[in-house]
Amino acid sequence: MRVLLIEDNEKLAKFTVKGLEAAGFTADWLANGTDAENALSDVSYDAAILDLGLPDMDGMTLIAKVRRRANNVPILVLTARDGTGDRVTGLNAGADDYLLKPFAMEELVARIHAILRRPSDALDITLVTGNMILDSTRREFRIDQHVVPLSRREFMVMEHLMRRVGKVVPKTAIEEKTYGFDEEVSPNAVEVIVSRLRKRLRDSNASQEILTFRGVGYMLKGLE
Repeated sequence: MRVLLIEDNEKLAKFTVKGLEAAGFTADWLANGTDAENALSDVSYDAAILDLGLPDMDGMTLIAKVRRRANNVPILVLTARDGTGDRVTGLNAGADDYLLKPFAMEELVARIHAILRRPSDALDITLVTGNMILDSTRREFRIDQHVVPLSRREFMVMEHLMRRVGKVVPKTAIEEKTYGFDEEVSPNAVEVIVSRLRKRLRDSNASQEILTFRGVGYMLKGLE
């Protein structure tokens, strides 16, 4: 899952991005509302984490702009403002949750998972396909109840494919969910990850396989 952090405090932002990546997210960071507004229009994020005190606009204004565009990306407001009125205003403006600074990284991650589990998003935390089980919260992948170790990016790609089992997933969509916009991606990066996943599935007698649709993308499908 890919999230956008909008925070102008560089030290806090780097700490937060590090924690999010350790929890298995792909995290992008922007320091102002204008860039964030453009990014939310161009990139399909699973969630956004927003500081209200941005240098170029108030976070409430950004929420309103995003919602006017019918963008329903879950937004978690992260702020030092502790007044009840501020929380109510943020929620009424279209925010999905509110977390006060200072915060524990574990709580931030748990709250993101919580808003992603809400019915409007339908992002289940546990995915089951054939004899494969993926737990997105514990970052655990099993085949026939045996844990199959995956790297961070392998896990991301597998999760993306399992959420769309039986459907062709464009290579560009996998790249978008797996790599941040400040990361260099080699032309065959996804192919390498998929190749490793195929070997892991074969070695563990998975009931599913990853098919390649040349020039388009990949599909997770049950073995014939």
